[in-house]
Amino acid sequence: MKNTTLKALIFDVDGTLADTERDGHRVAFNAAFDEYGIDWHWDVELYGKLLGVTGGKERMRYCVSDFLGNDNLPEDFDELVPELHAAKTRHYTKLLSTGAIPLRPGVERLLNEARNKGLRLAVATTTTPENVSALLTHTLGEDSMGWFDVIAAGDIVPAKKPAGDIYHYALKAMNLKPQECLAFEDSHNGILASHDADLTTIITVNGYTQDDDFDGAALVLDNMGEPDHAFRVLAGDAYGHSMIDCELLTKIHDKHNA
Repeated sequence: MKNTTLKALIFDVDGTLADTERDGHRVAFNAAFDEYGIDWHWDVELYGKLLGVTGGKERMRYCVSDFLGNDNLPEDFDELVPELHAAKTRHYTKLLSTGAIPLRPGVERLLNEARNKGLRLAVATTTTPENVSALLTHTLGEDSMGWFDVIAAGDIVPAKKPAGDIYHYALKAMNLKPQECLAFEDSHNGILASHDADLTTIITVNGYTQDDDFDGAALVLDNMGEPDHAFRVLAGDAYGHSMIDCELLTKIHDKHNA
């Protein structure tokens, strides 16, 4: 089979581009609960457990069914969930506007290098389009949304990660084969989704996902690395590199898509 060429990079957002979960989404959920007078508080430990389910609306329902046993429910909870989620998004985007959540090490550098090398960029995430837009514009600038050929986000597909629907959507929208792309994820649910779409996947773990199962990942790192701050290899072959750059990505792609 003729070797394929690496043409695009597809990124998860929360936990991958930025460490948004503990001090971003969790804080915003709690602010929404306070706003609506709901006596809930998701501490760091509980939120780590709730991350087993992707999607904010789904996460609230999971909390109710598996942690509250359907007790201590607000009136008309099912109807309230979309309102709560909208309030949470509002609090989250306001938090992003303060600059409180920076991109993870190496992300901006890699995105700029990839663009300069002519690689296409895409996003595949379960978070809302509003959250993606807020993160990108407040960290990379107003024009950064145009850096990405496709932003596949939120409820654009019926099944969220660990289903691979969001990746299939992104690939179809770019008219690319999985063998022409690399995916970047941070969690077990994420790699299940990317592998469902047959994508070679690189993992950068965070505090919530460092103990996840990343079987089948091409490379597992603590972050993407910077020239003055090397990444730490947790699994896989980094070919002597100390940060993710296009040269390393080409090596990984070629090995897994020969």
